[in-house]
Amino acid sequence: MNESQVIRVRFWAAARAAAGVAEHAVAVDAPVVLDELTRRVLAELTGEQTGERLAAVLSSCSVLVGERPVSSQDPADVQVRPGDTVEFLPPFAGG
Repeated sequence: MNESQVIRVRFWAAARAAAGVAEHAVAVDAPVVLDELTRRVLAELTGEQTGERLAAVLSSCSVLVGERPVSSQDPADVQVRPGDTVEFLPPFAGG
């Protein structure tokens, strides 16, 4: 797989436990929006029970696209390009 045609998705803490992997590569032909990327990750990584758990964890995560925090942006409006890295960071105790 050509690096320019991959989006790397990294999972931290509870997201890593729910996904069962620390990182997953998603093949893309063009930029995708974050909510579509998340749907693809869920479809590629999970069975029915694991998918529900992972979906719940990801919905509570802070997300970085590259070094940019997504913050309160609508995931349907956040473009993710081939070669980008997306990181899902669950809330941590104490902050």
